[in-house]
Amino acid sequence: MTRRPIQLLVSYDGTDFGGWQRQKNARSVQEELEKALATMHGHPVRLTGAGRTDAGVHAMGQVAGFFTDIASIPADRFLPALNKLLPRDIRILDSRDAPRDFHARFDASRRAYRYFLLCGGVQDAFSQRYAWCLSNQPSIRKLNAMAGVIAGEHDFSAFASAKDISVSKCRFIQDSSFWFEGGKLVYGISGNAFLWRMVRSLVGTMIFCEPKCADEAAAAACMAEILASRDRRRAGPTAPPFGLFLWNVEYGPRTHGHKRRPIEGEGESAEDGASGE
Repeated sequence: MTRRPIQLLVSYDGTDFGGWQRQKNARSVQEELEKALATMHGHPVRLTGAGRTDAGVHAMGQVAGFFTDIASIPADRFLPALNKLLPRDIRILDSRDAPRDFHARFDASRRAYRYFLLCGGVQDAFSQRYAWCLSNQPSIRKLNAMAGVIAGEHDFSAFASAKDISVSKCRFIQDSSFWFEGGKLVYGISGNAFLWRMVRSLVGTMIFCEPKCADEAAAAACMAEILASRDRRRAGPTAPPFGLFLWNVEYGPRTHGHKRRPIEGEGESAEDGASGE
């Protein structure tokens, strides 16, 4: 029987999920999608995601892939068909044919995350669901001085969870910066891959260290010292999950990380958790 690879673009509100990955005792995004696919196909269908987001983490541009044996459905029709079967906190934004050997996780060349913060004042109940609320407004100049330090290829052991099982803690960061947008402070970061809770650890550390630094030079020096230490105890607290979004995933030539797919279960682990909190 002929099987076609299908690529999905998925958004979800992670509030009520135990994470992306199927789990025994918690609701997961992967499970809900696989249930909908099983209903369509009449048999179990395995789905792979580009990033294994953790409990409470959201996605605007998660990518997932599966193989279908239904020849009568064009790739673009999986979008409306699945959305009719899925709960309201998961939406398919695009569905298309994928290359024959497509793997959503191991073929990804760049992942981008955004973290949203609300600074000072009284915030409405809806905004607080998707952003970390701070009582003050930190200096964006000092934050960007710290954010710029991590651009490039580094060992990010100081910002990895103790439970991260990656063989190497080195990652290449292409972009890292803060900006204001729509009344929120936004941190954007992109790279080839991320360690477990790495983005949240970076955000928590920068917010924690910013008021302790006298100026931009001191902020950059502080971040550089923590990064070089490779010691998680030197970094700050982990930011809460509800401000984090997997923003988009790109596919193309890989200039950093694995040049070919690693064996499942080895090598890189994506933000925010291969096995959940």
